[in-house]
Amino acid sequence: MNNNSSDYINWSELHCSKGALTDYYGWFMQFLLAVLAFTCLIGKRFCEPRYARRPWLIWFYDTSKQGLGALIIHAANVWLSPHLLGNPCTWYILNFMLDSTLGLLIIWAGIRLAQYCARTYDIPLINFGEYGKPPMCSAWICQCILYAALATFSKSVLALVLRLPPVVTVLSRLPLSPVSDPRLELAVVLLIIPFFVNILIFWVTDNFLMYHPRGVHSRIKTKVRYQSIKKEKSGSDEEEHSADERLLGASV
Repeated sequence: MNNNSSDYINWSELHCSKGALTDYYGWFMQFLLAVLAFTCLIGKRFCEPRYARRPWLIWFYDTSKQGLGALIIHAANVWLSPHLLGNPCTWYILNFMLDSTLGLLIIWAGIRLAQYCARTYDIPLINFGEYGKPPMCSAWICQCILYAALATFSKSVLALVLRLPPVVTVLSRLPLSPVSDPRLELAVVLLIIPFFVNILIFWVTDNFLMYHPRGVHSRIKTKVRYQSIKKEKSGSDEEEHSADERLLGASV
């Protein structure tokens, strides 16, 4: 009876209630959005030219960083929206649009700063998109941590802005008119609008993360690579030595 009454209270109002984002219907919308966004990234890989198409491992390294950052920001938005005054769906879509504009700008600046430090201080581990040859898991983990920190910082800054009293007073009065059905309103803010915006945002962010700036020479090597270089050097030294011996023998 309690569940039925709670469900009745949630969906009988004109707009989203406090628990609408974390209801079964809300979770289903979020799961569907995640599947569609992941599918878009797969499609982007096949749109790349064949000569420049990333191997699946490199593609996973690049897109998983973006997925981790999106998960952090999305979880923060779902948690913050019901705690603000007014319609939680309104607050969620406002958070989402800010993250997709100003938040993306902050993350882009952080990526460029990391690439600058990689060039200036020769720190290849933080050069986004560079994993070594063959790709090293340690580089991927380091870049995941850095990208998660950038996403957390971006979300924290925007969350503090939205907590300012003048901002809360103005934005809390904004309804998602003319949507008056709570289920339709939830679908609009959790699936329809984010889907079309994410197509652009995920595409652009993936280009940031797969970008290889010039002037950075990766030092991430493996023992196999070092051994092959060493063998090549030793082989060339032996050839030079044998040539000298033949020359001396001929002169004698």
